[in-house]
Amino acid sequence: MNSNVASGAHDPANQKAVYVFEAPVRLWHWLHTFSFLTLAATGYLIANPLPSLAGEASDHFLMGNIRLVHFISAYVFAIGFAVRIYWALVGNRYAREIFYLPFWRLEWWKGLFYELRFYLFLTRKQHKTLGHNALAQTAMFFLNTLMTLFMIGTGFALYGQGLGEGSWADQGFGWIIPLLGGGEATHNWHNMGMWIMLMFVIIHIYMAVRADIIGRESSVSTIIGGWRTFRDDQP
Repeated sequence: MNSNVASGAHDPANQKAVYVFEAPVRLWHWLHTFSFLTLAATGYLIANPLPSLAGEASDHFLMGNIRLVHFISAYVFAIGFAVRIYWALVGNRYAREIFYLPFWRLEWWKGLFYELRFYLFLTRKQHKTLGHNALAQTAMFFLNTLMTLFMIGTGFALYGQGLGEGSWADQGFGWIIPLLGGGEATHNWHNMGMWIMLMFVIIHIYMAVRADIIGRESSVSTIIGGWRTFRDDQP
């Protein structure tokens, strides 16, 4: 195998496929997605309960089961993100891209504005990138990384109310509730975060599929198999 390919460097001479997203990153991506969608569905039902069921209340535990699924998904969501932070430290350079923005680099700003032009249909030619382009990196940082931390924090703060004063969730995250203006306000902020992340998911899917169709490198297949491939031999 070409040494440039093995090291993850782009080889414009022969356009070799580059291994970008390692297996733990890809596994986290899909686990993160499905756990969030489960949280969104159950969270919506918790905020907007279903109509009462017929019969004796003791025969049903529907909302209790919905809350149980929500809590299990929350643990998967949080633990998965903790492992993802660890892999950002030990994985390749692409594993770290969603955790910081290199705003001190002029080339990064040029790339950001160029990608904005591309997605606003002001230019037809997209730059080639190996990991996340500047626009995708910005969206991932603010609408995924930071929002994930926000949802974990507010979620466990609310969870601490159910566990009771002095519980691990109350001690670790209880300070968030008075900071956000009380329990009801925290609920509202948590729900708002869910809608923001849902909008991000929709936009993210659109951008990934659009890039796969008219872009110059693979997109959807890269997050499935890990390898970035190219459609032309131009820089």
